[in-house]
Amino acid sequence: MTYEYKLLDVAVSGRVATVTISNPPVNVITLALLAELEALSHALKADPDLTVVVFRSADPDFFLAHFDVAAILQRPTDTPARRDTQIKPYHAMCERYRTMDKVVIAQIEGRVGGGGSELAASFDMRFGVRGKTKINQMEVPLGILPGGTGTQRLPRLIGRGRAMELILAGDDLDAETAERWGYLNRIYEAKEIGPAVEKLARRIASFPAEAVRLAKQSVNQSDRPLIEGLFEEAYLFDQTLRTAGAKANMRRFLEIGGQTREGELRMGELCAELGAGDEGTTRPG
Repeated sequence: MTYEYKLLDVAVSGRVATVTISNPPVNVITLALLAELEALSHALKADPDLTVVVFRSADPDFFLAHFDVAAILQRPTDTPARRDTQIKPYHAMCERYRTMDKVVIAQIEGRVGGGGSELAASFDMRFGVRGKTKINQMEVPLGILPGGTGTQRLPRLIGRGRAMELILAGDDLDAETAERWGYLNRIYEAKEIGPAVEKLARRIASFPAEAVRLAKQSVNQSDRPLIEGLFEEAYLFDQTLRTAGAKANMRRFLEIGGQTREGELRMGELCAELGAGDEGTTRPG
């Protein structure tokens, strides 16, 4: 599969795709960028060879900004607001990234805000830079509200009270607080974030693809009532048992020291040794 866009550069190496956003001057989500993010969501979802997708920016000061305010002003308002019978296209796109069978990671080196923050919050993981990454939901100061999943996704991600503060204050959330609140998984020094995210992406991609995909699918069931989620977890676990990767890696685990005192004391290293080893093969983006 090939990926050709004007505002997004997609580089594929083995089972990892790295998407670099470039829409100067500040990566505002214009209609053109939105169209490419939408098209990319469909393409990534359909790619059977990928396990991990990393989003980053060509400009380390701006990851992804809010939606184009000039475009919002063009929306018709001459009739009363009505409830939709289907979710909005932006909502559907965010859900597509959230539920696709790939691990989606945001490498947020600078600012992210508005619709960009809402999209990033729909990803599986977010990493930032100490003293530099800033999150801002600027909609309420404009007289609107976060309408791209923010009022629903953020309370689930960081809790209701913190989401209310982020949404209503329109103030910058610094990297250290965002990490403490759970918006960011971890924060790194600027020179460390790229190698750290790449290392994580390749590590995940080295494990049996079906295990990664079904594990994400199972975690996504945590929004359901606990008992329903447990039933789904058991079903998905049984699916993994029937894959060739599980059988091969469980046997390999025992061969290289699993369930021995020495092996269990270095479990992180032991898991790394179970990597498939083919994640570094490059194919056209």
